Amino acid sequence: MAVETKPDTLVAEPWTAQEHKGGSEELGVERPVSKDSDLPLLLQEFPEGGLAAWSTAFGAFLVLFCTWGYVTSFGVYQDFYAQNYLTNETSTAISFIGSINAFLGTSVSLVAGSLYDRGYFYHLVIIGSLLQSFSLFMLSLAKPNQYYQVFLTQGLGSGIAVGLLYIPSLAIVSHYFKRKRTLVMAFVTLGSSLGAIVHPIMLNNLLNGRLGFANGVRASAGLLSALLLIACLCMRPRLDPPTTPVNYIVAAKKCLRDVPFFFAAVGAFLFQIGFYYPYFFLQLDSTQHGISITFSSYSLVILSASSSVGRLSAGYIAGYTGVPNLTEISAISCGLIILGTVGLSNPASVIIIGVLYGYFSGVYTAIVGPLMATLTHDPSELGGWMGIGFFLGGFGSLIGTPISGALLTSNYIWWRPALFSGIAALAGAAMYIFMRFVFIRVQKKNES
Repeated sequence: MAVETKPDTLVAEPWTAQEHKGGSEELGVERPVSKDSDLPLLLQEFPEGGLAAWSTAFGAFLVLFCTWGYVTSFGVYQDFYAQNYLTNETSTAISFIGSINAFLGTSVSLVAGSLYDRGYFYHLVIIGSLLQSFSLFMLSLAKPNQYYQVFLTQGLGSGIAVGLLYIPSLAIVSHYFKRKRTLVMAFVTLGSSLGAIVHPIMLNNLLNGRLGFANGVRASAGLLSALLLIACLCMRPRLDPPTTPVNYIVAAKKCLRDVPFFFAAVGAFLFQIGFYYPYFFLQLDSTQHGISITFSSYSLVILSASSSVGRLSAGYIAGYTGVPNLTEISAISCGLIILGTVGLSNPASVIIIGVLYGYFSGVYTAIVGPLMATLTHDPSELGGWMGIGFFLGGFGSLIGTPISGALLTSNYIWWRPALFSGIAALAGAAMYIFMRFVFIRVQKKNES
């Protein structure tokens, strides 16, 4: 039977779970195509390479470098604001800037994903790039102790920009790769890890150097503007938008009635409450314990470099342990390491915490997407389920670091936020354990 040319929905995130003989799981979406399939031939044949494909992947890499790589570098700003620029504000208020930035990066993705499905790729990446550049240049004009100026530019403006850019830049890669998709997506997501290494080094030297805050932020904004311009020129859609975009209201009702997915969403919410604590406070914690400013400025670099290793190794390890098991292991490890930050007192402890937490947080970041895919029954609804899962988890990042800042107080009582964040992360890990238990029972029931 001839294959029709009617366009269909292309799954943006290339992950699903397939059982091995040994009971483990591997990553990689496979949509079965029969002779009666109404998928267009264009969707069945992927270039798997070529100039357009690799330039698009490189553009997506640059987008993540300039967005999430910058978001996870907020610890530099947290330290600088608390000690130099927003000295009249509490740690809670300062950390809220970073938390709203991270929250909008995930929540706005729901809107961006819907617009992307309707063919507005170029509109999203161009507007998002311009907004990111504009927000950071406006941040350079913020005056000392003018909290609202920093909040509007770095918190709201940059956060919305990250949300507009995130989903389109990931989804567009799926237009070109299928067999190599997991490898290429690993390369793309490394952009955020590389950004989290480069930006802290650059910002620490600029903000605390001769240039100062205004010119330092302008230099950083200039770099991001140039890279985002290159990214916009590199990325190019290959396929027409689907005729029937995902209905997020219907998808939300369906996935929230699914018990394993519900536990996973609750687990993501609780875990995200504690997840960003080391990223936002490790550098400040280090300097407040009398460790040299030069060494402390590299604490986030150590953490981010280790995170890159975790992201790269997650897919390989998941092939042996299974995605749900690896999620539990990484979440439990992160929670315990956060509790261990109570003992931070010298450079050696900073290195140990940075390496260990960076690695396991990298594994978690790489595996949470495949986990959502594992729980999704219909691959055609994968984008909707993942968007909803990330949206709900984003609320944890919104409230987590401000609460930690409030517990820290101006006297810098470090055991309080460490205990709160560690317990929250472990509570999220407990939800993942319940999720796996229910998920296995449902699978066995379906098989019988």
